[in-house]
Amino acid sequence: MRMATAPGTFAIIGVTAIVFIFQTASNFLLGGDLLLALGAKVNSAVLAGQYWRLVTPIFLHIGILHIGVNMYSLYIVGPPVERLFGLPRMLAIYLLSGIAGVAFSLAFSSAPSAGASGAIFGLLGALGGFLFLHRGLFGRAGSLQLRQIALVAVLNLAIGLSPGIDNWGHLGGLVAGLALAYAIGPRYEAAMISFGQPHWTDRRSWDQVWQRTLFSAAVVVLLCLAAAHSPFNG
Repeated sequence: MRMATAPGTFAIIGVTAIVFIFQTASNFLLGGDLLLALGAKVNSAVLAGQYWRLVTPIFLHIGILHIGVNMYSLYIVGPPVERLFGLPRMLAIYLLSGIAGVAFSLAFSSAPSAGASGAIFGLLGALGGFLFLHRGLFGRAGSLQLRQIALVAVLNLAIGLSPGIDNWGHLGGLVAGLALAYAIGPRYEAAMISFGQPHWTDRRSWDQVWQRTLFSAAVVVLLCLAAAHSPFNG
């Protein structure tokens, strides 16, 4: 896959890899992961006013296996979302789903956590939501792909029940991705052009997309505020 076909996906992978390099360097130079210490989701730190910890966990990972699995998953699911939704919407879904995942974890888990899996689950949810909304357009092939995505999501949530995995972050990202597919995703319809070749047109204007994205961001902020009043934070 060429980078030019999915610049947003490769940009996220690049930024996350650079962050991990700095994490590794701090381990060697300082004897501890400084970025993880300052940026992981730690409930007490978030409630003390370190609100950047609602965002920074998306770009932090705990070990080479953790980042390897997540970035490979992003490499698989990111490009189709970027192709169908466009770069701006794909980036918005990734970031907002990631924050929603951190908020779910803040609300329902007292354990520290980090990782991009909530944001990646958001992309998976957005792709599934898109196929569901366009099931009439894609027919049998779309239905088959939708079932495969649902199976992947269920299997990964089941794996997330293992100790040490922040499944609440996964679930929060997945729910956010599904909602964002409905809120800001494209609404394609088939049109005919010359020589009878099918062509898709998006009925949703970019003005609507930006307005709905801002509204979605406000909803995510409210979700974070609600998470702060969870029993796990009492």
